[in-house]
Amino acid sequence: MEAAGLLKLFLDVDRLVVAGALAVRPMSTDQLVAATDRDRRIVLSALGDLRASGLVVADGDRYCLDSDAIRLAAKATADIEIPMDPAIGFGMTADEQLVLGRYFSGRALIEIPTHRAKRQVVLQRIALEFDIGRRYSESEVNEILGSFNPDWSTLRRGLIDEHLMDRQTSGGNNSYWRSGGRVTDPPPV
Repeated sequence: MEAAGLLKLFLDVDRLVVAGALAVRPMSTDQLVAATDRDRRIVLSALGDLRASGLVVADGDRYCLDSDAIRLAAKATADIEIPMDPAIGFGMTADEQLVLGRYFSGRALIEIPTHRAKRQVVLQRIALEFDIGRRYSESEVNEILGSFNPDWSTLRRGLIDEHLMDRQTSGGNNSYWRSGGRVTDPPPV
C-alpha cells in the first residue's frame, strides 16, 4: 500500500479506532463493537476497508492486523519526504533556504550538518527562536532546541561556539541569552 493511501485510510476516525482495537488483540465483530463503542454497521464498514487494504485479515470469526502488511506500510511511509516548513526559511537568503531545505523536514532538523558553513546556517536559523535581551534557563533552552532535534546538547554547544548564545553559571545554574546572529521580524501567521 502506498503511503498516501495509508494516510487516507487512517484519516477516518472509525477505521483508526477499529485498527487500534485490533492492535491490542484479535477480536470478533461483536468484541470490536463492544471495544470501540461503535455501531455494528460502522465496525463492519471499517473492517471491510481495512481488509481491502490488506492490513486486516480474517481468522475464523476473528480479525487481526497483518503485521507483515503493517511493516511494509510503515516502510513505505518512511520514504515520504516532508518539505521544510516555510517558517524555517523566513528571513533567510535564497542560498540559506536551500541549505535549510536539505536539513529540515517540516520543522524538524533531521541532521546536524558536519560542514561548518552549513552548520552555521542551521544555527543562525535556530538562534532566531531566542528573543534578544531575554535570559533563558538551561531547561528552557533544551526545550526549544529539542523541538527541532533530540540532540539539543550539540545544538546548544554549537550556538555557544559560534557566538550566537552566551552562558553564565551562577550557583550551579546556567542562564543563556542570545548574543549574536541576525534579527528578523517573526514569520507571518
